[in-house]
Amino acid sequence: MSKSSLRVSKRLEGHNAYLPGEQPEGSSSVIKLNTNENPYPPSPAVLTSVGEEIAQLNLYPNPKSSDLRKILAKLHSLDPSQIILGNGSDDLLNLCVRCYSDDELKVAMMYPSYSLYEVLSGVQGSKMIRIPFLDDEFSLNFDAIVSTDANLFFLTSPHAPSGRVYPLEDLRKVAQAVSGLLVIDEAYVDFAPESALPLLQEFEHILVTRTLSKSYSLAGMRVGYAMGHPKVIKQMDQVREVYNLDRLAQVGAKAALLDQEYFKSCLAKVIEQRNWLANAFDDLGWTYVSSGTNFIFVKPLSSDGCASPEIAVSLFEHLAADKILVRYFSKHPQTNCFVRISIGKPVEMTMLMKSIKAWTQKA
Repeated sequence: MSKSSLRVSKRLEGHNAYLPGEQPEGSSSVIKLNTNENPYPPSPAVLTSVGEEIAQLNLYPNPKSSDLRKILAKLHSLDPSQIILGNGSDDLLNLCVRCYSDDELKVAMMYPSYSLYEVLSGVQGSKMIRIPFLDDEFSLNFDAIVSTDANLFFLTSPHAPSGRVYPLEDLRKVAQAVSGLLVIDEAYVDFAPESALPLLQEFEHILVTRTLSKSYSLAGMRVGYAMGHPKVIKQMDQVREVYNLDRLAQVGAKAALLDQEYFKSCLAKVIEQRNWLANAFDDLGWTYVSSGTNFIFVKPLSSDGCASPEIAVSLFEHLAADKILVRYFSKHPQTNCFVRISIGKPVEMTMLMKSIKAWTQKA
């Protein structure tokens, strides 16, 4: 066998990939509350439209996802030139990094937050600036934001993994403080009381990203979109993979977006169960972040009222033994006393609380 001279890019030296929540293989009978998927299936119209489109798979998809741009523009009272589609919103976050950062143009993010931002900037060879929150309530540090010289700034709103909602005025203050592109990642905004979209009328350097994975039940289809100034969208289009959204994804997303009655019905059920779970934690006397998402970030307490990373791990492992998967973030002191629990169906929430109450008897 001949000796290989294959070399790997220096940018990948010490690079760590993004680690998603556990995805059970096969037909494992677990209650999956660890990756913020919607517990309800997509609209029946999605199944019909995708089935009808299969016969057209010999043809390339529309390269610009033009129908979806028009539908989304109408839905959000924008112009199609302000919309871009992606293979999940992660695809669009990657395009932002490609367009607006390099070894000289820095990237910034509130920390801790969605760890993919660091993964993408690392591959690009861009320096990442981590801006800490002011407190354990994940309050924004405006003084630190103002002093940041990044050309690209990522802000999740509602915040992940805490679920905290930032009011529009806070987001406006961030936009005024940031001179580069401000990407407001609204992956969970449909579960929240308000959006950053009105700011698009005030600022040219804001991009709002969204996904159909959560509220529209299309996590397995990978459809995301971004809204911003036409010049930003045009720049991203220039580096986008030409057929980045396949035919099935385009027609499936179209059907989901047009069935607003089904969408709102599922949304209401998720929010109802989120409120139920929050009330259950109130009864236990547990602290949690008021959520504008489809999950709750809660700090479990032992029987003597103590909280610690060890106690959070104990609950995490207890639930796993009961075949209930939740998420634990061990790497940061602002997250390592909490567990994050996705909202499921009523029967799943009931089983979750039964298991939690059993744990409290021995914790």
